Amino acid sequence: MIFTYQDLETLSRAAASIFLEQAGQSVSDHGYFAVALAGGQTPRRLYSLLAGSPVREQIRWEAVHIFWGDERCVAGDDPRSNARMARLSLLDHVPLPAENIHPICCEQSPKEAAVQYHAEIKTFFDAKAPAFDLVLLGMGDNAHTASLFPHTPVLDETERWAAEVYVPEQDMYRVTLTAPIINQAKEVLFLVSGSKKAKALQQVLRGPFHPHDFPAQLIRPGVDRIRWLVDRDAADKLNLDPGGRDSPSP
Repeated sequence: MIFTYQDLETLSRAAASIFLEQAGQSVSDHGYFAVALAGGQTPRRLYSLLAGSPVREQIRWEAVHIFWGDERCVAGDDPRSNARMARLSLLDHVPLPAENIHPICCEQSPKEAAVQYHAEIKTFFDAKAPAFDLVLLGMGDNAHTASLFPHTPVLDETERWAAEVYVPEQDMYRVTLTAPIINQAKEVLFLVSGSKKAKALQQVLRGPFHPHDFPAQLIRPGVDRIRWLVDRDAADKLNLDPGGRDSPSP
């Protein structure tokens, strides 16, 4: 489903409500809430809302486990680090046990980091089928999501849950969750904001299925397990009904 909002602020508040709802339901169902965070600028406001009153007090942080959808292979104190952004805007401000934080560590090689993260996910879920309770995703103006970039080999991954990817235009390695593990999530929540994303969003949701051109199309956990929260600028080319709500193309 697609839900449109006036601006990033109202979008972020809606996302915070969904996060709170999913956290409570997951802890009630099976005793923990496993969430994969998104990087980039769009989710920053969401994280600050989660870290502030009254939302912070309504979440059982001791039962929350934090993973990441992707990470840039940079030093932990580098401004480009997704973990650093999440720490400064959210993690440093909530009573989350250190052992509940599961960062992607790139101290060695990107390939080894991906192998280790796959193993960490497997260990966390143990004998259960690996299924995050919530995966937060953004989308770039080239239709990438997490670090699933156009025309990269990781788009064809079918077995590994985490993989390394080199992004030539950034001259940088990144480690990302892959489509197979994201698509097993109980809920996937896309946050998309800004007019620069409008054309890519139209292509992903209304265009033909060409995931090597538009990688966000790979995220297909099922209509009832994915929500697109977009602001009006990003939704400009979607031709939604007056209520601003519609279903993505199957």
